[in-house]
Amino acid sequence: MITVFGEGRGFRVVWLLEEMGLPYRLRDVDLLAGVENDAEFLEMNPAGFIPAIRDGDVTMVESIAIMEYLLGRYGPTTLAPSPQEAAFPAYQQFLHLGEAGLAASVYFVSGARNIAPEDQRDNWSARQAMEVFTTRLGLVTRRLEKAPYLAGDAFTAADISVGYALEMARKNIGFVLGDAEQAYMARLRERGGYQRALATCHATRGWWMS
Repeated sequence: MITVFGEGRGFRVVWLLEEMGLPYRLRDVDLLAGVENDAEFLEMNPAGFIPAIRDGDVTMVESIAIMEYLLGRYGPTTLAPSPQEAAFPAYQQFLHLGEAGLAASVYFVSGARNIAPEDQRDNWSARQAMEVFTTRLGLVTRRLEKAPYLAGDAFTAADISVGYALEMARKNIGFVLGDAEQAYMARLRERGGYQRALATCHATRGWWMS
């Protein structure tokens, strides 16, 4: 049984597991209560951040790395085009862009706007992170003008990566998505895997729906 520790970006992992039909359990990690009080989690991941997984003797952190592990370990699957397929370059690019260019930038903007002292909420670093997000989002927009999904005609794990980042931007920083992105998100939300993941991830559902 694969154990997923923590929601947040762990939603990506749960969504992927649902799409792949793999058995798992979600183990809550309460970051607000302080991971220093969660000895089991810290023993597995001393760095104290989420998500993490345990799969037999394998322990991993970082949501995109975990996704690649699951796709490789339990594939092949149409969620990950093979390197020989024409869709592979776009798939690989957007799989990583969803975190490196989008979600990571939103994280820092969100911290500045929602947590930082009032006089530091519009600082230079937050504005730089916002610029990174919007320029990378432009790549997503242009791609969606040509295809329904980021790797082409078929849904892949790249859509899980980017879809989570767009939900995060919408809710955490109030970013208003354009028409192409809104139509794209509507397609993603209709998926059974997305809906089952959201039903499992109670904290995520409560936050996004509030």
